[in-house]
Amino acid sequence: MTVLVTGATGNVGRMVVEGLIRAGERVRALTRRPDDATLRPEAEVVFGDLADPATLAGPLSGVERVYLFPHPATAQAVVEQVKRAGARRVVVLSSGAVTFGLDKDFHLPVERAVEESGLEWTHVRAGEFMTNRLELWGESIRTERVVRDPFPEQAGIPVHERDIADVAVLALTEDGHVGGAYTLAGPQWVTRREQVAAIAAAIGREIRFEQVGREEARELYLRMGGFAAANADFLLGFTDYGGREIERDTDTDTDMDTDARPAPERLPLPTAEQVTGRPARTFTEWARDHAADFTG
Repeated sequence: MTVLVTGATGNVGRMVVEGLIRAGERVRALTRRPDDATLRPEAEVVFGDLADPATLAGPLSGVERVYLFPHPATAQAVVEQVKRAGARRVVVLSSGAVTFGLDKDFHLPVERAVEESGLEWTHVRAGEFMTNRLELWGESIRTERVVRDPFPEQAGIPVHERDIADVAVLALTEDGHVGGAYTLAGPQWVTRREQVAAIAAAIGREIRFEQVGREEARELYLRMGGFAAANADFLLGFTDYGGREIERDTDTDTDMDTDARPAPERLPLPTAEQVTGRPARTFTEWARDHAADFTG
């Protein structure tokens, strides 16, 4: 069986490539920059761009199953290409925001395009990625041993990218997941301060937490570029998931800074364990896995 992995050099995509190879599958890894891909040598790295569905005809030849990175603008055309090529199953990297009705414009259209195609489908609806901390804090930890963030006590349930990939690999290789929509959270609630402490322990060096206002944090994110700049307003509570401005009665630099962890018996959280049978990876494990990324 040949599996096409789109977004193959992304945080989750490269883990999907590795997992499929370990499972003994033939992997075709799609990327816009094949010459820069650093993937396992067993993978067949090919050029393709989800923004230009015409580039997918060759990469899809002989493919039976597809791991689909979300690109809503061309989702319908991409799925038509997949179906025309004779593939029969698509596993979508989606978002937990769809589960809770917060995402109607990005991941949801991709899910619907796949569902309406008649192909076998599974949606992997991931929550907040632990790798967001690397995108937002990596540079300042490497260069200054400091994290600047407005919300030290804000708690979240981020998920390890390997857990997301493990679920996707099973959905691609096993037959018991067709028609499933798996919402994935991390195994425990952790505050931003606790996350910084876990990273500090992983690298064996002290990291200072400097609380800043939301406006200052926004300026920092915009200067970073990339993920931080593109998502600054949403991450800092200036806009909702759909990009709409959030109205607030007063200055609220601290209104998001609350430890909102509910009692476990009140809110059981779905994790990869329900699919893989293995305990979901903790933030402490993730920090250890990425220690070198925080030290340069």
